[in-house]
Amino acid sequence: MPSPIKLIWFALVSLFLTLVPQGLWTGLLAANLKTGIGVPWAVPVMGGVLWLGWRYAGGHGPPAATSQARRVYRRANALSAPAWGWALLANGLALLAFSGLWIVLFQLVKAPGNSATDFSKYSTLTVAVILLTGAVVGAVVEEVGIRGYLQGALERVVPIPVAIVLAALILTPGHALTQGFVWSTLLFYVLVDVAYGVTAYLTNSIYPGIVAHTAGLLVFFFLIWPHDAGRQLVTSGGADAWFWIHLLQAVGFGAVAIWAFTRLARITARAAARP
Repeated sequence: MPSPIKLIWFALVSLFLTLVPQGLWTGLLAANLKTGIGVPWAVPVMGGVLWLGWRYAGGHGPPAATSQARRVYRRANALSAPAWGWALLANGLALLAFSGLWIVLFQLVKAPGNSATDFSKYSTLTVAVILLTGAVVGAVVEEVGIRGYLQGALERVVPIPVAIVLAALILTPGHALTQGFVWSTLLFYVLVDVAYGVTAYLTNSIYPGIVAHTAGLLVFFFLIWPHDAGRQLVTSGGADAWFWIHLLQAVGFGAVAIWAFTRLARITARAAARP
């Protein structure tokens, strides 16, 4: 069993390696915007960096002594078709619930929200490529660093629910750096990260999480965050019909998502029990 000091060090390194690639993408995009986004050179550069990081996290490259451990911790394991189906269904339902929850929380508590670059003067295709790249980078590095490496290490020493929640809590400073230390925002991200953590544990793979995480970021990039500035606090104008609709959306789809996760748990448990 690793010592507490080793676990703390492992957690800090996992968080650092999760946040650095996202910071690198932000820096590359800022430099690309200054030189003219007509040639989005930041996209292939970041793609190459992400690919190299993916391979190294999976055991390629020196030192050879850590190769097998890196492959295991990356948690990039194949899944059966039923596991894929239920994992994506559960996360799709969770995304619908979280979309409603974000809007409800944003109308209940004053929060800075997600600061976004003004892409209004760029073509739709350019914006789509940039946002897709950002979504893939965010999804891959978080799933590898947090759900693969960090949560995988924690699962070996603490109960599974504790490991999932701890991994989600350790990531909260990263979310707070971009969206502020507001309790409603941090609660939202802890719940989202718990859902991804449950997916990684039940499937023993980060692949469904990467797909679901990418899809979730794209939905928020295009459909949720751009409208946050126009949302009115309930304390200012009262709760309109849309507030209650979004609350019902959060509760209803949340309940169905939990049911889908229980189905996923049964499928993966049966698969693990087969000789």
